Amino acid sequence: MENPMAQPIGRHFLQIPGPTNVPEQVLRAMSAPTIDHRGPEFASLTLDLLEAVKPVFGTTQPVVIYPSSGTGAWEAALVNTLSPGDRVLAFETGHFATLWREMAQNLGLEVEFVPGDWRHGADPGAAAERLAADREHRIKAVCVVHNETSTGVTSRIAEIRRALDDAGHPALLLVDTISSLGSIDYRHDEWGVDVTISCSQKGLMLPPGLGFNAVSQKALRAGETAGLRRSYWDWEPILEANRRGFFHSTPATNLLYGLREALRLLDEEGLANVYARHLRHAEATRAAVRAWGLEVLCLDEREHSAALTAVVVPEGHDADKIRELILGSFNMSLGAGLGKLRGTVFRIGHLGHFNDVALAGTLSGVQMGLELAGVPIDQGGVAAALSVLTGKAGA
Repeated sequence: MENPMAQPIGRHFLQIPGPTNVPEQVLRAMSAPTIDHRGPEFASLTLDLLEAVKPVFGTTQPVVIYPSSGTGAWEAALVNTLSPGDRVLAFETGHFATLWREMAQNLGLEVEFVPGDWRHGADPGAAAERLAADREHRIKAVCVVHNETSTGVTSRIAEIRRALDDAGHPALLLVDTISSLGSIDYRHDEWGVDVTISCSQKGLMLPPGLGFNAVSQKALRAGETAGLRRSYWDWEPILEANRRGFFHSTPATNLLYGLREALRLLDEEGLANVYARHLRHAEATRAAVRAWGLEVLCLDEREHSAALTAVVVPEGHDADKIRELILGSFNMSLGAGLGKLRGTVFRIGHLGHFNDVALAGTLSGVQMGLELAGVPIDQGGVAAALSVLTGKAGA
């Protein structure tokens, strides 16, 4: 069959799991004139933002905002709390957990990496076993990716916290929420997280460019004696400047305008409704995948991501070629398989500024692409998703 769309017409469907679609309201907010970042108007903006961002993290503690990627926020969490040679406990849940481990090693930390199959989240049982065995408390931090963007698996952070508490272990809990914040229920304070890491281009519905650390008082105390070298990432001068409504270096002013508007949109919908919407879209997507006769990568029903779904392609088919065909035929981008999943999965992002009709269009594009690629599927996938969206599934 010839390519049905010789020229891209209509809007591009950006269905990767980040960067996500930026709402028009946020784009307009960012187009406002840049103001003096040392002036009173900016100070008022900053003070308001630093309070408004806290509910998304589920915290009343400080949130540090950097002009950075999520990778920068990873580094900030490590260098502000740890010293050379410190041991950290981490979990092989996917590509990004592996990259975070590599960063920790490059910074001079010793990483105890719990092996995984990339189809499950961090194992609370393994955490409990290793923490209980660490009677000398050599482990100084536990690092967990909440929602592994490469696999569509969400780890159970509350259970990791329970493992720390049951072992009476003083290690810090550091959690990456880069692809879950603003999309999946998250509770920094309630779950006893010490540093929550995130960024702007996923559930917060902004372009890339802002990194975040939500910081507990225990983490701040750890920072007083942490020995890893830091300068740009140092919390202390940023928090000091924040008290007066400023930053110690030049901030991303127009992205902060966008953040203010994005937070307003989340508050207007209500965070509980935001999380429920993402859960519905994830359930509908999985219903489509299973009705096609394909396999969802995540194997634990408790750990399915509400932000994205990774789909395993049948043997003999190349996921990247399917993605290429869908892009050329239907002007839609899907997420690639990363690391050892390259060519074997594609990822459907369903997070951020997204509604039922957009999901129906996305799944229609995937279904047409699979058919064009010669992947043997049942054509009832989209219908199964629509049954979930209309509340008729199982009726």
